[in-house]
Amino acid sequence: MTDTTQANVIAQGFASASKPAHVRRAGYLFGPVFDFLTLGGGSIIVCGLIALLLPKGIPTTQEIVLITVLMAAINQPHFAHSYQMFYRNFRAKAFGASYPRPLRLRYVLAGIVVPAALILFLAGAAISGSPRALAYGANLMFFLVGWHYVKQGYGILIVDSVQKRLMFSDRAKTILRFNGYACWMVAWLGLNHELSIGSRYIGLTYFSLPIPTPFYVASIAIAVLTTLAVVHVLVERWRETRGALPWNGIIAYLTTLYLWVIFVRVNPLVLAVVPTFHSLQYLAVVWRYQINAGSGPRKPVRPSIVNRMLPRGVWFNLAIFIGVGVVLGFLGFMGIPRFIDSVLPYDKRVFGPSLFLFMFYIFINIHHYFLDNVMWRRGNPDVQQYIFASPNTAAR
Repeated sequence: MTDTTQANVIAQGFASASKPAHVRRAGYLFGPVFDFLTLGGGSIIVCGLIALLLPKGIPTTQEIVLITVLMAAINQPHFAHSYQMFYRNFRAKAFGASYPRPLRLRYVLAGIVVPAALILFLAGAAISGSPRALAYGANLMFFLVGWHYVKQGYGILIVDSVQKRLMFSDRAKTILRFNGYACWMVAWLGLNHELSIGSRYIGLTYFSLPIPTPFYVASIAIAVLTTLAVVHVLVERWRETRGALPWNGIIAYLTTLYLWVIFVRVNPLVLAVVPTFHSLQYLAVVWRYQINAGSGPRKPVRPSIVNRMLPRGVWFNLAIFIGVGVVLGFLGFMGIPRFIDSVLPYDKRVFGPSLFLFMFYIFINIHHYFLDNVMWRRGNPDVQQYIFASPNTAAR
């Protein structure tokens, strides 16, 4: 989930569905246990065990192996899926007549202008021999990643509240959003405040911004106050509903803001595995979208290469979608940049041995934010048609 408009889209899509979608229990993406584990509850269990059993983390070699496996299986495919969904029938989305003009412009901006600008920036910084410029690109990446995290956590909460018909008032949603932004700002300012002298990120020196201590302290105070306001909202809603709350959504929201964003650096192994749980949260929604899209009548569009070569089937096509995501994710994060680093000469004394790996990471993470900001917003007919819609309502 990326923003408030996305939550509104999800609410509209679910409200229009009169029957549960393929293999979905009413009120859930898939079911109570699966939703709990993928939307945030699983990370509480795993990170709690890490804190109790491995307070100092694990040896560096083991951590590298663990991160590599998790990235290949979960993190990288979650990025690849956004490309698979965004650029599917891109010509029709960006230049056809079936999408609203403002949405078409957003597709052009996110799909053409933003990647072109990112490539020019990264290439210019590399050609000019400026590692500092590249490092500020990493700072922008962390800025947008934190923003993306808290928006997704808020979006999941709204999804679950709509699924269970336990919606929040506009005032409550404003407080929930503002608290998300406050927590995100504390995390980003804290990172810059603590690493102001620079450190290493993927072989390149990371230059942070000099944040005055009073400014950082003020952001903490705002986050504390908004957190207390959120507690008041939840208690108030609990009283109104006599104890009925969208618990999976609340767990997702609180876990995202506090465990994944503010306190993520309390343990090095927690820091290493949190991106996996964020990706699982994202994948749960993407997989629901894919299942709904393949479960009922759809708009006539040119079939993909996969659908032309292989027979159609909901679970089979989902497996192919996931498999393609695994391959694309590996190529984008490891295969292609590592190959270029090994064959293309550049000054490794200035940029280190992983220049292209660094640039690919920056590009994909930043671009991912812009892709999601278009795909999951209100007015996108694909989302309105497929997100949480049942097979019987998918074509309406």
